[in-house]
Amino acid sequence: MQELELNETPVRTAKNFNINNIKIKDIEKQEQTKEFKNMTIIGINSKIITNNDINEYNLQYGVGKELEEEVRKIANNRLNIIVKENEEANLEIKNEFNKESKSLIEDLKLVANENSKLNIIIRYKSIEESQHYHNGIIRVTAKKNSKVNITIINLLNTKTNNFISVENTIEDNAIINYNIVDFGGKASITNYYSNLIGNNAQNFINTIYLGKEDEMFDLNYILHLRGEKSEAGIEVQGAIKDEAKKHFKGTIDFKKGAKKSRGNENEFCMLLSDKARSISLPMLLCSEEDVEGNHSNASRENWKQRVILYYE
Repeated sequence: MQELELNETPVRTAKNFNINNIKIKDIEKQEQTKEFKNMTIIGINSKIITNNDINEYNLQYGVGKELEEEVRKIANNRLNIIVKENEEANLEIKNEFNKESKSLIEDLKLVANENSKLNIIIRYKSIEESQHYHNGIIRVTAKKNSKVNITIINLLNTKTNNFISVENTIEDNAIINYNIVDFGGKASITNYYSNLIGNNAQNFINTIYLGKEDEMFDLNYILHLRGEKSEAGIEVQGAIKDEAKKHFKGTIDFKKGAKKSRGNENEFCMLLSDKARSISLPMLLCSEEDVEGNHSNASRENWKQRVILYYE
C-alpha cells in the first residue's frame, strides 16, 4: 500500500483549513494492467475519427503526478475521438467493472473541430461488489465555434478508488458544458481544469454528489479565463451521510486579457448525519480590470444554516 498527497489547490491556504490537498493511504500501486474488456462505445459513425494516437503531454494540474505517470506508462485504454468540422456526433462510453475487468487506467482525448458539436456520456459502474480501480485522464479541445456537452456518471461501489483528471482547452466562441454525477467510490477524487483561451469562450459545470458510509469526495475545480467576454460557471450540490466526507475547492481566475468576462460559482452541501464532514474553499482570483465574479458556499446541518467562506 502507498500514501499519496493528491489534488493540490492552485493557491495554498492555512494548514488548519485541511484542504490544501488530500492524503490517501490505502492506494495499491498498479504495476501492470490487464485488458479492460467491459468498455462499450455507442454511436461511432463516419462523422467521427477514432484511434489510439495519444501524444505525450503534461497536465497543467491533474490529481497528482504519480497517477498521471501511471496513465502515461500502463494505460489499458487509450482513445482519441475527433469530430469532423461542421458535424454533430452523439456518443456513449460505458465502462462496467467486475472481477475480470477490475482496473481501468484510461487516456481519453476528445476534439471538437470548428463548427462541430459533440454530445457524450461517459459511465463508470461496478456490476459486482469486488474491489475495483479507476484512474483516468480526459482531455477536451473545443475549437472555434464548437460546442461540447459531456456527462460523466460515477456509479462505482464503496470499495473502489476513483481518480479523474480533466483538462479542457476552449477557443473563440466555443462552449463546453459538463454534467457530473458523482455517486460512488471509496475515494472519488476529481481535478478539473479549464483553460478558456478564446474570446467569448464559455465553460459551465454542474455537479451533484451523494456520499454514504465512509466515502470521501475531493473536488478541485480550476478555471482560467483569458479571452475577452468569456464566461464560466460552477454549480455543485450534494448530500453526505454516515461518516462520509466532502472537500470542494473551486477557483475562478481572471487572467490578463479577460476584460468583460464573468465567473460564478456556487456550492451547497446537505449534512445528513452528525458525523458527516464538509469543507469548502471557493476562490476568486483576478489580474484584469472590468470583470465580474461571484461565489457562495453553504452547508446545512439539521436544517440549521452553517456557512464557511474563504475569500482570496
